[in-house]
Amino acid sequence: MSRFGETLVASARRNTGPRASGLTTGEPDEPRFRSWGEVHAQALRMAGGLGDELAPGSAVAILAADPGLIAPAVQAVWLGGGSVTMLHQPTPRTDLGHWATDTLRVLCMIGARLVLLGPPFEQLAGVLEENGIAYRDLVGLAAHDGPPAEPVEVDEDATALLQLTSGSTADPKAVRITHRNLHANLRAMVTAAELDPERDVAVSWLPLFHDMGMVGCLTVPMAIGMSTVKVTPGDFLARPLLWPELISKYRATVTAAPNFAYAIVGRRMANAEDGAFDLSSLRFTLNGAEPIDPDAVAAFTGAGARFGMDPSCVVCAFGMAEATLAVSFAPLGRGLETDSVDAAALEQHREARPAEGSDARRFALLGGPLPGLEVEVTDESGAPLGERRVGRLRIRGEAVTPGYLTVDGPLATQDAEGWLDTGDDGYLADGQVVICGRRKDVIIMGGRNIYPVDIEKAACEVEGVRAGNAAAVRLEAGSRRERFAVVLESRLAGDAGAVKKLRKDVAARIVDAVGARPAEVVVLEPGSLPKTPSGKLRRAATAELIPR
Repeated sequence: MSRFGETLVASARRNTGPRASGLTTGEPDEPRFRSWGEVHAQALRMAGGLGDELAPGSAVAILAADPGLIAPAVQAVWLGGGSVTMLHQPTPRTDLGHWATDTLRVLCMIGARLVLLGPPFEQLAGVLEENGIAYRDLVGLAAHDGPPAEPVEVDEDATALLQLTSGSTADPKAVRITHRNLHANLRAMVTAAELDPERDVAVSWLPLFHDMGMVGCLTVPMAIGMSTVKVTPGDFLARPLLWPELISKYRATVTAAPNFAYAIVGRRMANAEDGAFDLSSLRFTLNGAEPIDPDAVAAFTGAGARFGMDPSCVVCAFGMAEATLAVSFAPLGRGLETDSVDAAALEQHREARPAEGSDARRFALLGGPLPGLEVEVTDESGAPLGERRVGRLRIRGEAVTPGYLTVDGPLATQDAEGWLDTGDDGYLADGQVVICGRRKDVIIMGGRNIYPVDIEKAACEVEGVRAGNAAAVRLEAGSRRERFAVVLESRLAGDAGAVKKLRKDVAARIVDAVGARPAEVVVLEPGSLPKTPSGKLRRAATAELIPR
């Protein structure tokens, strides 16, 4: 077996009996605990039930919501030598016709020979049948009580995970994560986070079709034998305070989420009754997967302090599927730390000069690279830049993917020296990574590099704009007349008078914040902004909503 496979099996063998660590699912209505040994035993039975449908090297897609079904299914595929692809899930607002078309493109792209289908998506079986794609009922497979399979030999460079990138349903692309990649990043995260299976307990609601949910909050605990409590994104969105409730109930030490979730829960906790939660057990509260707003983090830790949360538990991070998951973690036990720089020098000279005051920009410090990874900043020609010089961020190391699968075939990701361009603008500050923004989204006006996140943050400070639901997009990119527009959601949409005032207020706030005026402010009904299945804004798709 690969080192990753050996780690899974060894963890399962250690975790049997009454004091074993394991997986809790079904909260809040029907909590169910199973040891990792029990999950492993079920995985072997499921692999046996798949028989010849699971062959070494085969691509298996999974579409299900219940982590209790997904965990043994994923392990079954890995033990059988196959690769896993977690399909993006349709939501109540999804056009099922479009979803089916996009999903069939993904299945063709990855060469999937089998789909494991579980609740609540059974009704999609007809779409698969009509297109000649084999599928198995995951509930029935989980109940299989026939002879277990034996783990197969797997090469280190065999594909373990085909991680669909954000926005993949519009333009399918999958990051190819090998067994070598998984093992390398897993060990690096365990070391950097000082994870201890004997002491640590994780709580997570993150989607398993996203790398932070799948790798960080399921695969890592399963591989090292750390107890974890998993609920679904739907559970969280229906009742965000379920998250701190579960942290309190299980005395969780580890959790993770993108910035928007901390903003939501911070606001809710601020209005909760004294004694509603006990968050004193948290020691590693990771914030990553999207731009980190220092003000939102401060609001979250401020609200959490009333419930025993130590603000030093916050760990800001940089990660991407192309690195399997994690690239850097901020130092443990220091909480949110920021770098304050001169805005003019950043925008006009691409230099991060330390500065304070109203004209300064503040970025979260994201720590140094994890063990086995290197981070470098270069100019447009690829020449390395010094500290505090803004440029192209690139990474290298054993956890970095060798390539993508695309609709046009495989695509290599690394150059001749093993470097992968992340697509981000950033810099290094005393060895710590700082992300300024996605290079393709930067708005260039009058020789200034304006980052959309600054515009979006300013827009969301205006009363009436839904928090986290504003997108700044480039217009006439690359031309002498490059401009930008802002598209936002508001419950005021439809009220002509209120919308007119809101547009004026938003434009004024943006001018005050970044010194540039949007060419257009578009106000939409809540739920209108295009987003990836993991909740990130899709700026390119948003541009299509701007009147021409």
